[in-house]
Amino acid sequence: MDLLAIRQEIDQVDQALVTLLEKRMDLVGQVAAYKAQVGKAIFDRQREEEVLEKIAGLVENQDYRERLVETFAAIMKESRTYQASVLECEK
Repeated sequence: MDLLAIRQEIDQVDQALVTLLEKRMDLVGQVAAYKAQVGKAIFDRQREEEVLEKIAGLVENQDYRERLVETFAAIMKESRTYQASVLECEK
């Protein structure tokens, strides 16, 4: 496969990732609204550890495991930041 074809395939994967990440952020907004209603803190260390363990278990190619877990940790960090902004806007 030549470089152009590989890059085109990467572009397709990126498009799918953006769609899925937008859906995830929609759900994060719903989580923020729920947490606001019940007075729950944004950061839940146990939940995040569980999610990261689950992600690590889903990775088939172990060469990617550490990087993908770190990627999801970053996604969750940004999700917390978004939740904080949603909660701030509701004040």
